[in-house]
Amino acid sequence: MAAKLTAPCTDLLEPHKHANALIRAVCTVAGSLSLLDEIDDEFRHAGLDQAVASGNTPPIFDWLLTAFSFQGISDQVARSYMEKHGTASWSKMEASLPNSPSCPKLQNFWDYRGCRYDKGSFTCAEPDHIDACPVPRPHLRNGRLNQTAYSLFLFVRDIAGGDLIGWIDSQLEATTGLSDADLEAARQEALIGPLREVFGVADKVLTNALSWLMIGARNHRPVWFETGKAMLVIDTLVHNFLHRTGISEKCGIPHRYGAACYAEGGCAEIIRRAAERIDARSFNPSFPEFFPRFVQHAIWRYCAADGLDLCNGNRIDDREACQISYCYLFRICGRKSLKSM
Repeated sequence: MAAKLTAPCTDLLEPHKHANALIRAVCTVAGSLSLLDEIDDEFRHAGLDQAVASGNTPPIFDWLLTAFSFQGISDQVARSYMEKHGTASWSKMEASLPNSPSCPKLQNFWDYRGCRYDKGSFTCAEPDHIDACPVPRPHLRNGRLNQTAYSLFLFVRDIAGGDLIGWIDSQLEATTGLSDADLEAARQEALIGPLREVFGVADKVLTNALSWLMIGARNHRPVWFETGKAMLVIDTLVHNFLHRTGISEKCGIPHRYGAACYAEGGCAEIIRRAAERIDARSFNPSFPEFFPRFVQHAIWRYCAADGLDLCNGNRIDDREACQISYCYLFRICGRKSLKSM
């Protein structure tokens, strides 16, 4: 049985103090104190440290494409499939795409819209060209991932001029903001906005991958780190945690999961505001003082089955208030039913 944290009754706490108490408690019990080390290990293993330092795009591309392959399925299943069948890569795709492909969809990034390749039926929007098409060649888990692979390749080739690292640098350098928060938001949108046009990649997946990349590059690109540490990945676990605990109701604008999570009064703003009051250096001296990504990641770990496995739909009957009395937060949690949304 987990030990309970000693905390005052929620009735005695002002809304924002209540939210801060809950989120700080989550950081204490679920925050990954080795978060930077974990990112650094993955960064070095994939050769990204050398790639960033030397301006070498292919390793960055390959790593991003692998990260995108984990969406829509469990990490274990996705990883097992890639170990068995391999992945797409910059070198293979560059070699497979002729200078003058017969398919009109493959002429450039913008023409590629509407490819509609389907692995199961081996069909697409240009069936007369499919036999010679390179898109189906990578043995990926489904046709959407094949489309994503070539969409990302064409983006890097045509929009980023084949230099993804230089493109990121220039996008960040061109941003301005009246405040630190405005500048953070502008930098994130300068990257996420254009990449949103890549087929089949949701904002959540883009943000998750880019934040890891930007944090891992901190020794070579300090501005990347300033951007990555503030990127927040709001998935259903994080959103539902803020609702169940009563934080969304008291400190934000109650909303359904989706774009509203990033709007005014949404999940991201709530977490960022809490992070301003949490000195992450108190958890690990190597952390920056302001570290929203650490705070958000702690909330995710608190809820996820791969983490503490506490605040999620497998543990809680969302038709009623949470009954997990051994939860670290039980005495200070709002215990709101998710079905009341």
